[in-house]
Amino acid sequence: MKQSHELWLKRLFKSLEIPAPDPSRLLRRIEFMERNVMLPVKAVFIGMILYSFDYSSRWLGPILSTPDVTVETLQFIFSFYILANFIFAILLLGAERLPLAVVQWTVVTSSLVDGLWIAAMAYMTGGPDSILFWLFVALIVRNAISVPPGFSQLFLNVAISLCYALVAVLYVSVLSNTDEFNLRMMDSTPQEDLGEPFVLRLTVLFLTTACCYGAQVLLERQQLAVEEAGEFAAREAQLHSAGRLAAEFAHQIKNPLAVINSTAFSLQRALRENKAAAPEQIEIIQEEVARADKVVTQIMGYAQLSEGRVEKLNLSEELDRAVAQIFPAAVPTGTKIHREYGRDFPPLFMQRGHLSEILLNLLQNARETLRETGNVFISAVSRRDQTIDISVRDDGIGIAPEKKERIFEAYYTTKEKGSGLGLTIVKHNAELYGGTVRVESELGKGAKFIVIFPAKALMTFSK
Repeated sequence: MKQSHELWLKRLFKSLEIPAPDPSRLLRRIEFMERNVMLPVKAVFIGMILYSFDYSSRWLGPILSTPDVTVETLQFIFSFYILANFIFAILLLGAERLPLAVVQWTVVTSSLVDGLWIAAMAYMTGGPDSILFWLFVALIVRNAISVPPGFSQLFLNVAISLCYALVAVLYVSVLSNTDEFNLRMMDSTPQEDLGEPFVLRLTVLFLTTACCYGAQVLLERQQLAVEEAGEFAAREAQLHSAGRLAAEFAHQIKNPLAVINSTAFSLQRALRENKAAAPEQIEIIQEEVARADKVVTQIMGYAQLSEGRVEKLNLSEELDRAVAQIFPAAVPTGTKIHREYGRDFPPLFMQRGHLSEILLNLLQNARETLRETGNVFISAVSRRDQTIDISVRDDGIGIAPEKKERIFEAYYTTKEKGSGLGLTIVKHNAELYGGTVRVESELGKGAKFIVIFPAKALMTFSK
């Protein structure tokens, strides 16, 4: 029974988990709500309070009673509130030039400061019965827009709700210990308990927190599903187009190659009969036909892959699978593998065969370069715009400068038994998804191949 409850809780938490919106969309939401809406509203709000303090109460003068002390304290806190919002405004106005984490923490801190200030104002205007209670509700809705779903949002909105509860408890406690003279000046009556209205209002705050969170989770899941469907459709359409082009090209090349091959055999028979054979020329023709046929076969392989199925791939799992294939644990080797990648990558919408070809060729190159001993460093990084950088580095002999420009050309190889197609395939497959590949190397210092994928960019096919 206990295990079933734990499983149910895990499923519940899993259903509430959702990745944050992509950085650009989240930044746009923050700019809209915090910079375009909240900053003007706060400016008007602060101006109204300054006007009220200027003409309705004394900033300086003798403190006569408990209400005077409260007002003086409130004015002192308000000066810090103005200073804090001035700093927040500067950070929000320069949000595009700041790291997203700094902008998010600015929003969270600003909301907490707003919650504390509204709590102070609510205390002055009736405590648990203050009309400013509805500002707490508005603040929770604002947080749901500006802060992505997760622990930060829940913590923030629960903290806002507790600010209201603290106001109510403090208000009742102070009134119960205030003398009749100050009660008459405050036009208040002592309260023995918080009462049912307080419980109802606190319930409204917690329900608003839960509803806003749930609604945002549903909206984000729907947005994520729409984006993923668009990615699948766009990438499959582009791959099918590339496959049709490759198949058509292969069909057009295969026929003349067959004619050339047939002519070569006829020439060989004719020369044999006339006893004036030229076997060297015939062998050259047949070798070139075989080589061209190999190219066409490779293109046909592209066509078959392009007609496959786009999948939502986990980069970490694909990297581990490729390492296990090239460097199997059961086969001892002097090569040491260093993995420098985490687990939280945006999904790659690709065909598994395309990504596998990229990773396997890069790892195989590193293994062949090192021969028996050395180090291979595999790293992957997700950038702020969700671009993914994958690098495979070895500490082998490196690549000469004059050879670096040609290593991605078909059939160009520096190995004795190399086909010269591995890096060509890497380049082709990366560019098929709008990615790029480059190499960094110096003689004696190893080589580093870097593949960059835009995680959510449409593919481009290089003809």
